[in-house]
Amino acid sequence: GWDRRPELAGNTNPDLIKALVKRCLGAGAEKVTVFDHTCDNWQKCYASSGIADAVKEAGGVIVPANDEQYYKEVSIPGGVTLKKAKIHEALLEADVWFNVPILKNHGGAKLSCAMKNMMGIVWDRRYFHQQDLQQCIADICTWEKKPALHIVDAYRMMFQNGPQGRSAADVATLKSLIVSPNIIAADTASLALFNQVEKLDMAAVTHITKGEALHLGSTDLKKINIKRIK
Repeated sequence: GWDRRPELAGNTNPDLIKALVKRCLGAGAEKVTVFDHTCDNWQKCYASSGIADAVKEAGGVIVPANDEQYYKEVSIPGGVTLKKAKIHEALLEADVWFNVPILKNHGGAKLSCAMKNMMGIVWDRRYFHQQDLQQCIADICTWEKKPALHIVDAYRMMFQNGPQGRSAADVATLKSLIVSPNIIAADTASLALFNQVEKLDMAAVTHITKGEALHLGSTDLKKINIKRIK
């Protein structure tokens, strides 16, 4: 999403992306595409983040997302505020897709994780910011074609000055991953991990509870089986 080097934790770790592309191809995928609707120049974002080289080395394909022509309108019938959105054609064409956010601080949404990362699949993000940002984030997560997994990169975590960050002083090294097929569980667990470094109350990250209200999952992690692997 940003023209930032990996050590500044503005983007998902390129080593994780490389490993995922290899896994998908190894599992029999005919083609693996990688994209984000970037905030900075898309080619610089992919290059500086190390993701362009990682994807190429793994045998995947980087696709642009910088033009409205790449997006097709879909309905979001489960949304409260967001009732339709233009979503990237790569997702519409894919048999399976994965949501692979980096865990970090965000000035507007407070937490940028699996739910917030869904803004990277849509064209018109201005609508989100002009309406109710937190509700729109929850709404887009109700889109019927859900990711097979949410794979949260918390190897390095930007705990302040997000979403871009200013320097390495904004970054903590956690060497962690959180993986779940459920987006609410993924973000709830990620918030708990975030709180080990910087305190952030669930009440500030209302898109999680709004998503729970839309029956996307439960914030009660005691209800699910959590496997911890070291």
